[in-house]
Amino acid sequence: MTLEDYILTHSDPEPPLLAKLNRDVNLRLLYPRMCSGHLQGRILTMLTAMISPRNALEIGTYAGYSALCIAEGLPEGGHLDTIEIDDEMEDFIRARLSESQYGKRVTLHIGDAAEVLPALGKQYDMAYMDANKRTYCETYEMLLPMMRPGGFILADNTLWDGKVTDPQDHHDPQTLGISLFNDMIAADPRVNRVILPLRDGLTLIRVKSERDQ
Repeated sequence: MTLEDYILTHSDPEPPLLAKLNRDVNLRLLYPRMCSGHLQGRILTMLTAMISPRNALEIGTYAGYSALCIAEGLPEGGHLDTIEIDDEMEDFIRARLSESQYGKRVTLHIGDAAEVLPALGKQYDMAYMDANKRTYCETYEMLLPMMRPGGFILADNTLWDGKVTDPQDHHDPQTLGISLFNDMIAADPRVNRVILPLRDGLTLIRVKSERDQ
């Protein structure tokens, strides 16, 4: 048994609907690695339950796996807005949301986050960033004023296959975008932060409140 298998067998099982969704992603979609999967999905559900957000936001829906994990962890009356830029994914996502008992907690927005976010007009308790790595810095600066003091931002893929440790050897825009984002977050006095070495890196960011002054 591998260490990963050991971890999975000693964690909550993957719900059958999500296991089916994961299979569909691997059979029908390009870039199946973008799907959160069992371990990260259970962590997203657990973190959401711990934060207990009334209003949650996801930027980068992809297939809807992570959205359903977040929705599962929401308190009664909680709601998730999720934004996906690829309109060709809309039918796939909506079909999976409709199959889940948690789908009614989710509103799917198709479009560019830079255009959708200003129109939402909400304050969020928790946000999950998993969209274009090239524009992580810009997305973060747009998102931060929408967060309540004490709220949490979860940023995915912040280790980027370890390329961030030597960005001079990796000049692709995604690596540079993530490296700039990590440096910016590390120096931002408005937040606390910690990077978890989960899969491709997950940064937990807490927006400071008055009690931190």
